[in-house]
Amino acid sequence: MHLEHLRRLNGPNLYLARPVVIARLDLGELTGRETTDFPGFAERLVAALPGLAEHHCSAGRPGGLLTAMARGTYFGHVTEHVTLELSAMIGRDVCFGRTVSAEAPGHYDVILERPVDEPEESPVVGCLIDLAIRTVTGLLNDGDVAFDAELAALAATYERTSLGVSTAALATAARRRGIPVRRVDDLNLLQLGHGRHRRTVWAAMTDRTSAIGVEAAGDKMLTKRLLEGAGLPVPEGVVVTTAAEAVAAFEKIEAPVVVKPLSGHQGENVWIELTDAGEVAAAFHAASAEGGAALVEAYVPGRDHRVLVVGDRVVAAAELNPARVTGDGRSTIADLIAAANTDPARGEGHDRPLTRLALGETERAHLTRQGLAPDSVPNPGQVVTLRRNANLSTGGTSKDVTDRVHPDVVRLCRRVAATVGLDICGIDLRLPDIAAPLPADAGASGVIEVNASPGLRMHLAPYEGRPRDVAADIIDRLYPPGTSGRVPIVAVTGTNGKTTTVRMIAHLLAQDGRRVGMTTTDGVYVGGELVYRADASGPLSAAMVLADRTVDAAVLETARGGIVRRGLGYDRADVAVLTNITDDHLGVDDIATVEDLVEIKALVAEEIRRGGHLVLNADDPRTAALADRPRVRDREPVVRYFALSASAPRVEEHLGAGGIAYFVEDGALTEACGTGRSRILPAADVAGSFGGLARHVIGNALAAVAAARALGMPADLVARGLRTFDPYDLNPGRGCTFRVEDRPVVVDYAHNPAAVAAVGELMRRVWRRDGVAAVTLPGDRCDELVIDTARAVARSFGRVVVYEDEDLRGRRPGEMARLITRGLVDARPDVRVHPAGDLKDAVGIALGVSTPGEPILLLYEKLQPVMDLLDALGAASPPDAR
Repeated sequence: MHLEHLRRLNGPNLYLARPVVIARLDLGELTGRETTDFPGFAERLVAALPGLAEHHCSAGRPGGLLTAMARGTYFGHVTEHVTLELSAMIGRDVCFGRTVSAEAPGHYDVILERPVDEPEESPVVGCLIDLAIRTVTGLLNDGDVAFDAELAALAATYERTSLGVSTAALATAARRRGIPVRRVDDLNLLQLGHGRHRRTVWAAMTDRTSAIGVEAAGDKMLTKRLLEGAGLPVPEGVVVTTAAEAVAAFEKIEAPVVVKPLSGHQGENVWIELTDAGEVAAAFHAASAEGGAALVEAYVPGRDHRVLVVGDRVVAAAELNPARVTGDGRSTIADLIAAANTDPARGEGHDRPLTRLALGETERAHLTRQGLAPDSVPNPGQVVTLRRNANLSTGGTSKDVTDRVHPDVVRLCRRVAATVGLDICGIDLRLPDIAAPLPADAGASGVIEVNASPGLRMHLAPYEGRPRDVAADIIDRLYPPGTSGRVPIVAVTGTNGKTTTVRMIAHLLAQDGRRVGMTTTDGVYVGGELVYRADASGPLSAAMVLADRTVDAAVLETARGGIVRRGLGYDRADVAVLTNITDDHLGVDDIATVEDLVEIKALVAEEIRRGGHLVLNADDPRTAALADRPRVRDREPVVRYFALSASAPRVEEHLGAGGIAYFVEDGALTEACGTGRSRILPAADVAGSFGGLARHVIGNALAAVAAARALGMPADLVARGLRTFDPYDLNPGRGCTFRVEDRPVVVDYAHNPAAVAAVGELMRRVWRRDGVAAVTLPGDRCDELVIDTARAVARSFGRVVVYEDEDLRGRRPGEMARLITRGLVDARPDVRVHPAGDLKDAVGIALGVSTPGEPILLLYEKLQPVMDLLDALGAASPPDAR
């Protein structure tokens, strides 16, 4: 058994609304074998991983996996559960798993939940699956499995690449408010919100944090001068660059003093309450080791406190105590430190609520000053401090005192934050009592430091006292209560008409001044301008639009490929539009039937916000039936059907229940609610509809009207938008007509049976005569679908020019031409087939076999070569075709 490949889906997907990884397993020699074929295996597995006994499996209760193994289950399923158990053992909290058969015998897809903020490129999940495979195969062969060391290394990697405590709390607080969150790579950097509401946070620093404030807080002497100039209490201090200057400053200030780096952080190399010149000189050398300068300042007596200010509010306060252990009369100090470090709440750096206690040079020197050593045995109850400073980063602990902060202290801290210029700051104070008025005596209290991007863990999880949800305070500062941080999202999917409908909706929304971000198969557009040229109908392009701070609304083409391979690019849409679901992409991405396509497209309908809008094609039974799916009904959507006629059964039923629908009535696009009717505009006035003759264009327009009205667009602006939707400028390559040598040439991207039939019907309705078709079809469809599409061509055209695109999509030269010809002849034995070498040759042949005034249909794969060729031929777009 081995792992073939991994695929990560970052957004809502076919399996879960959260990220998953799909591991393709080849069971090899275990193909067709079950757990019951290997006596004793299940017992050995559970002995190695006792937690598996609690796995529910499909039974929905603890012990379900044991039952399944006793009954007999395949080894892809077993590997799924082993991976989940190993994941739990390293603190990687996920619970969803599913194993499904892949197409090839012995191949299975193991779908496993991923932590929502796990970096996409994290190696952890791949290593866990590999370890699970080795564990299963090792136990099958009666071998010993030893994974403790490997699992410990994976745990360290997972912890190192996870969000820090502060950033994780901010992500949780934002999601609790319904605000979108996206982690950037493996950084502690979050993008919050969408479009014009997007904000960025990096730990407790935001995109509103003043760069000047950060610089001022990072320079301790500058901070001191700013605060002193504002009349705020700060200890006297001197910047020194040599040991002699440090001693002179000590003699000037008088003992005791503090020596610390000029721009240090996390309490590193801070020396407190020094009373001897030799100590000061030694402290200078340690404090200035990196920067060449240090700060000598007066020692302020009292207790250490950290006050967190967000905006102009004091939201939390903590009393800090230095790293310490408490004697038991038996253990040495070194033993007490080791015992304290077994607390799972202690870790390295800022990844856990507490930091591991150290026994380094600083701690040993501090013990010596107390007449102690690492091998000393403190008396029962004796508190031994390991450092003088009380920073959490050096093993200190915090006690919440928020409710005790005196109003004088609140006013002081608000002035400090305003003076330095920080929207979020942590203020270090030394005070006799934070609950009392500020002492009147100089030097009896003071602001020791001001911290930009302060750590939040001392408030989120204090060692003593009540936790404070300070992350929520920061999120409320960025997004006042009642705001969502979102812009309206319209997601459009289906088989045919997606791109046209997306472009129509975007154009309609722009009529009332909205700056629209749009993704389509030809690129990403913002405000009508192409900003990224690509096939941009997947999640990466959606994320690009939603991250653009100028966007007021997003209209996202949401294609099958992106859904299958990466999931959705958004968490939920306000409006979901499904144009139709017909045969296409069969044979791609394990899609065998149109029912498989329905399952994929349905995700767009299922992942709308509760109470959102669902626009469905009532003329297409598969699409209309999506409203009946349980996961769709669970969203309590406002369903808006559209159809070419009010007589569509779904429309009549829906209107009878008081629902909303859109259709053509008396020659006009009409909005109906129950028995009420509202005329939008004549169908003949829809730009690009050939005076209303292009029924598929009218269908797309009805879908666009429904979406725009769902977002509150006034009907008159909707009508104006449909009249001005010039396809040559706004929808190139979709039903655009050009005149070449007195022949109308219709350029269209139809590439499946339904689309070809619609274009063929249009040409018969407009020109009322036979025409010529010059066709190519995409090579990544299955043979039967290519043949079916060619049959649809033959039903409308008796003369067909067949050419192959430059991109054969994996086909051999000539293979597609043979398949297309086969389909043409199969549907119409008398069809005249004209082979062509390439696009230019095909157009030339089509012009040659047609007569003046006879229409030509040109199907293509890539639009730009078509436009270049038409330009070279002197083609023009006739005014009546617009």
